[in-house]
Amino acid sequence: MAELKTKASEEQIVYANILNIGMWIGLLALVVFFIIYVSGIFQSFIPIEELPNYWGMKVKDYIHESHAPTGWAWTAMLGKGDYLNFIGIAALAALTVLCYLIILPIFIRKKDTPYVVIAILEIAVLTLAASGILKAGGH
Repeated sequence: MAELKTKASEEQIVYANILNIGMWIGLLALVVFFIIYVSGIFQSFIPIEELPNYWGMKVKDYIHESHAPTGWAWTAMLGKGDYLNFIGIAALAALTVLCYLIILPIFIRKKDTPYVVIAILEIAVLTLAASGILKAGGH
């Protein structure tokens, strides 16, 4: 039986490379900021020794009891050790949009109209979802 070989397209390779680099940067950020958090270099919004008091709570109850920020208000808390971790999480979450933004010019250059439309819609939907403009769920 002959072995079937497929070749990745230019945009697939670019997407994968950006995703790989971004994943490592995000992972490094998570590790570094977690070490900063547990070391106590920065004061935490919720001290580590108080965390067990909140573990069993529903999100709604946790937010009410702790007065934790919701939505993008966490960005104002970046001076707190426990909120530094959000930088790595946000970076990882933004990777898909970044990848689409980078491969969009490739689709345009190739005049690949269906993929241009799909990439633009994907960027728009993910950006709108992350913006907090549309409210859904219990947060």
